[in-house]
Amino acid sequence: MNLFVESRGRGPDVVMLHGWGLHGGVFDRVATQLADHYCVHLVDLPGHGASAPLARFDADQVADLVDAQFPFPVQVVGWSLGGLIAQHWAARHPDKVKSLALVATSPRFVRDDSWPHAQQRAAIEAVGASLDGAFEQTLERFLALQMMGAPAARDTVKAVREQLFAHGRPQGLLPALQLLLEADARTLAGQIACPVALFFGVRDAITPIGAGRWLQAALADATLHEFTQASHAPFLSHQDEFVAKLAQHLEASA
Repeated sequence: MNLFVESRGRGPDVVMLHGWGLHGGVFDRVATQLADHYCVHLVDLPGHGASAPLARFDADQVADLVDAQFPFPVQVVGWSLGGLIAQHWAARHPDKVKSLALVATSPRFVRDDSWPHAQQRAAIEAVGASLDGAFEQTLERFLALQMMGAPAARDTVKAVREQLFAHGRPQGLLPALQLLLEADARTLAGQIACPVALFFGVRDAITPIGAGRWLQAALADATLHEFTQASHAPFLSHQDEFVAKLAQHLEASA
């Protein structure tokens, strides 16, 4: 199975993996800034954008699918769902992943007694329950939730909304949402040896800052960047600061 990948720029290879309900184009502005020094590959994950769906969105399988698109070592940037896949990719193919940048992501997206750094299960289940009857409205509400609390949130949501279906109407969002309900990748942290940069918004309700601090402590080589005024998408709400810190990480880990 081939995934839709848009590549631009020249230089060391950087793969960017988007969050649930979106597509690689969400990184368009960041990729434009990086393209003078890097070859940036924007991937549409299965069932998102222009990539075909899977009946079951298995994190290991998806990580292997993404890995198969790149027969050379890469640096990986993963946001939210994409960051979960990036963790699996780095653990399964350490020879291919030179570094990770994990943005507002987590090894586990559902709160329980052992993991307070997440949403209640019902919040994610509610998104899935409303997809069939109000598809566009559900995705737009989910976008608004991701930006809540960040400065200029309305402008940021507007910019993302305009490209929401730029790669076509996604066809496989429920299996990916099911993964977010089931995933627990905490054991992978001990298997990830590459340098990791963590980018988290302090105001994020979807992947709270506690998840970033847990990852910093659990990973062998991790640096945490906290954006005090950001929510779930610091690469959009604080683009220039994010790109500057990401570029430093990519250069140091090349």
